Amino acid sequence: MDDDMLGTARGFLTRLRDNNSRDWFQAHKADHEAQVKRPAEALLDRLSDPLSALAGAPVKPKLFRIHRDLRFARDKTPYNTHLHLGWSAPDGTAWMFGLSPDYCCAGAGVMGFDKAGLVAWRDHVAQRGFVDLTRWRLDPPALKRVPPPYPQDHPHGDLLRRKGLLVWHDLDASERADPGPALAGIFIRMEPVRLALAEVLRP
Repeated sequence: MDDDMLGTARGFLTRLRDNNSRDWFQAHKADHEAQVKRPAEALLDRLSDPLSALAGAPVKPKLFRIHRDLRFARDKTPYNTHLHLGWSAPDGTAWMFGLSPDYCCAGAGVMGFDKAGLVAWRDHVAQRGFVDLTRWRLDPPALKRVPPPYPQDHPHGDLLRRKGLLVWHDLDASERADPGPALAGIFIRMEPVRLALAEVLRP
């Protein structure tokens, strides 16, 4: 998936955003296959081997569904207007790629800790903090307040308020021009965060 393909995929997602209906999608399903799905699958395959080398074991690639889960949604538009890819490592961490009309980004970490992982995360950061995250973009913490028994003014309160940790990098124009090698390089630079997180969550 090169810059032209990224642009083509983003163009399809933009048109889908403006015409988010089953009738429109069915009429343009071949475009989705050619412009979004098949290039995305090629990118998944291209990065699986280098990421398996980083993980020391085979990773599990995933192309997230374009169909939205509408069971509990107020918004009944049927399709996601983004492309999300993931590569899961055996240690529970993952690498992510996201493309939409509004963003193009790479990430690494854990989207949501399980119960034991959340306990391990809080115990670790409360006592030791975590590796430097200042070079990466972070989503807002899930909690508004620091959870008990930790004080609200805890020096690592921002980390304690998190129920998962993903670090993000927004691809610039030069990186989007050749996203395969760019993503591989970004993921390598994210390794200190991913490895530290895997160590915290190790049973």
